[in-house]
Amino acid sequence: MLRISFLLIALAAAAAPAAAPADPLGKRTAEPEKLLSGIGEASSDAALEAEIAAAAAFPLGSLANPVRVGGPEGERAYVRRLRCADGKPPRIGDRRPGGVGAFGSLVDLFPLDCGAAAPGRVELMMDMYFEEQAEQRAPAGFTLAPR
Repeated sequence: MLRISFLLIALAAAAAPAAAPADPLGKRTAEPEKLLSGIGEASSDAALEAEIAAAAAFPLGSLANPVRVGGPEGERAYVRRLRCADGKPPRIGDRRPGGVGAFGSLVDLFPLDCGAAAPGRVELMMDMYFEEQAEQRAPAGFTLAPR
């Protein structure tokens, strides 16, 4: 009986449609024909702009609106520029995975602590997959030091 059950499960798995290949960086993947359909069109740029506009309804630095930066270097540079309400940089905790953000890619979570100054303790979500559209604003309660 166990052997028959195992065979039925194996047959069902073999008959199921194959899943789309996963992207090792956690970004969205699409079927090849969908990827090719937008070549030469501005639709992907327009779609991204629409996603950014929709995310703007949420607090900057949240999972629904992660800070957009260019790569790990961009994350570090952005965090180094943050200033608490007292003008001092926040204490930065260890970066850790933060899940899948609003733009479909993995985000990093940075614990920040301003101590007694506003905004206090914050968990800032950052999406490092934006080379050309990096964020130039500070999250609520912070300012950005000049570069």
